[in-house]
Amino acid sequence: MNRPVLLTCQIMVAVVGIALWHLLTSVEIFGRVLLPPFFFSTPVDVFSQVVSWFASGMIWKHLGITLLESLLAFVIGSTLGVLIGFWFARQPLLAAIFDPYVKMANALPRVVLAPIFALWLGLGIWSKVALGVTLVFFIVFFNVYQGVKEVSPSVLANGRMLGMSERQLMRHVFWPSALSWMFSSLHTSVGFAVVGAVVGEYLGSAAGLGYVIQQAEGTFDVAGVFAGMFVLAVFVIAIDMLVTVVEKRLLVWKPDVNDGRG
Repeated sequence: MNRPVLLTCQIMVAVVGIALWHLLTSVEIFGRVLLPPFFFSTPVDVFSQVVSWFASGMIWKHLGITLLESLLAFVIGSTLGVLIGFWFARQPLLAAIFDPYVKMANALPRVVLAPIFALWLGLGIWSKVALGVTLVFFIVFFNVYQGVKEVSPSVLANGRMLGMSERQLMRHVFWPSALSWMFSSLHTSVGFAVVGAVVGEYLGSAAGLGYVIQQAEGTFDVAGVFAGMFVLAVFVIAIDMLVTVVEKRLLVWKPDVNDGRG
């Protein structure tokens, strides 16, 4: 499927979804509205709320804070995940020793950690960044670790036979092998970085998209809640598109699996 057709299908899914939402919240079916607007709002009200936020400029401050927190969590968590993932994959004994502790840390519920980070780091941006890092790190770590471990033994043996140093093996064998795994995890991590920031803001902050959603929820402003989630969704898609651009630049050597399929 070519790009224009795919984009058209994606837009049609959104159009059908919004039309169905409008129908169920605005039109009486069998004598009643199936989704009461008080609980589900309507697309028109949500769109009006989003336009109002951007027209007044109110949302920019909150969007900027959430963007900063998400980017810091994404960059720090991804960097630590890549470095430690490579390190553990190249040091099997070290990985075996720390294996149970890594799994224990990954099993900790992040919502429980949020109040602890707030206590340690305060209600500023760093408690939200710390929560986001805990979500991003493990996703990237496990993918990079597995990517390095999945290096073809024959390719590795050939590299060593040609006299490659450890540094050359890392650059020309291990790193390309891990890139696909790494970018796969980064696409997932984008959403988790934002989730960490928003959850932290929701639990305790004075600004950010999580704060906006929490305030709307506290006043039973369902349109505000859905508007906040819509802005958040668009925000995540925009960041994910940037990751895709970087991925295509770094993986330009990799053949497109869709080539020749229409």
